[in-house]
Amino acid sequence: MRKKIVAGNWKMNKTLAEARALTAEVIQLAKAELSGQASLILCTPFLYLHEVNSLLVGTGIAVGAQNCSEHDSGAYTGEVSAIMIQSLNVPYVILGHSERRQYFLEGGALLAKKVDKVLAAGLTPIFCCGEPLEIREQGTHEALVKKQVEESLFHLGEDAIRRVVIAYEPVWAIGTGKTATSQQAQDMHAVIRQHLAGKYGKPTAETISILYGGSVKPDNAKELFAMPDVDGGLVGGASLKARDFIEIAKGI
Repeated sequence: MRKKIVAGNWKMNKTLAEARALTAEVIQLAKAELSGQASLILCTPFLYLHEVNSLLVGTGIAVGAQNCSEHDSGAYTGEVSAIMIQSLNVPYVILGHSERRQYFLEGGALLAKKVDKVLAAGLTPIFCCGEPLEIREQGTHEALVKKQVEESLFHLGEDAIRRVVIAYEPVWAIGTGKTATSQQAQDMHAVIRQHLAGKYGKPTAETISILYGGSVKPDNAKELFAMPDVDGGLVGGASLKARDFIEIAKGI
């Protein structure tokens, strides 16, 4: 059975004091209201990984980084490597988020290198893929997402691909208040899973968690998560409010 995951992407938000308070509230609400049906992950800014991870000890909630370098070490001022993240006992790393692709021009070949570094460090990549509005309107969104998956993941062996989590994020639904319908999400998740099956076989494809990441909210989470190929969510803005994040997790 595939792991059900609700991951919060805090992006570049919160001071340290605010991060502590948000984490504490998530812990409290999760303990009181969740039965453990979903794996929760808090993906914080690099500065807070150690602090938040310390607060989460014994709660069953994991922490994740939002990016990493394609290098192990060296003269790369301001960068953070997968080895550094692993040394903090942080198990997850988001890679290829649409904002990294758009603002920092990260492409498929670079992301393939990052995936390799994350896996080599024994960590789990949450690999993001998805289309902007103009591609959706042109009707070429399936081809683009397949290409993104191929470029960054299809060099992996079968054992390695089983360690990857994929997040489909329609770029036109991130931070816009728009959300793909549950059927639109299911259709694209099915395309991704079928594409994986074509490369690695259906049994392997069926083990890979595919999350939806586009304006997930408490009022649409349950319907989205009910779709057979939607295994949870990569939550942006709603993860900055503990109550909203927990209500979303209840939708699993």
